[in-house]
Amino acid sequence: MTVQSNHTLFKPLSGADGGNIEIWFNDEALTVPAGRSVAAALLAAGVSRFRATPVSGAPRAPYCMMGACFECLVEIDGVPSRQSCMVEVKAGMRVRSQEGARDLPPTQSVDASLENAHGR
Repeated sequence: MTVQSNHTLFKPLSGADGGNIEIWFNDEALTVPAGRSVAAALLAAGVSRFRATPVSGAPRAPYCMMGACFECLVEIDGVPSRQSCMVEVKAGMRVRSQEGARDLPPTQSVDASLENAHGR
């Protein structure tokens, strides 16, 4: 006996049914679902390569979709090494695939944040 249901195991978060928005991925305009993570929106738009590995250049895409694996790293609005599964997509957002090794923040900003934290 088969039970048919309109329920699904996976539902968008509340507010995720806000229609579509436009973002940019590698300088190409994409129309994606609003209210989703950047990773989910890019996957829905058919993007299958988010970054390349630093050693072999092999293509990578989201794996865990919960921030544990770092396979979905991209540059978002000029900030490298963002976990696309952990950032909500916004209209006009500019996303670029990340090539090679992860970038670290500039030394000056790290030094300044340490000074502020220590009250210097």
